[in-house]
Amino acid sequence: MKAWIYVPLIALALTGCAGKTAYRDSCATQLDSAWKELDLAKAEGFAGTVSYSKALSLLTGAKTQQQFEAFEGCSSKAEKARFYIRESRAGR
Repeated sequence: MKAWIYVPLIALALTGCAGKTAYRDSCATQLDSAWKELDLAKAEGFAGTVSYSKALSLLTGAKTQQQFEAFEGCSSKAEKARFYIRESRAGR
């Protein structure tokens, strides 16, 4: 009888753990691409622009969120950073 009580609890615990991985791949992919694009922008001489600084700040925050398994926020920040990198390379 006690086993039937534990089954829903275990299922709930496993569901909670699975929810944390929803954006894991997206976060990793976005971060990897953004860091490569940031390095390219730096090599092209756009490292002094405001957009470059914003992107660097967002990527630092995204990496922190990745380490704390806040993958949705990480993915969002990395995507915004990639926008600012494009703006930096466009001279804005």
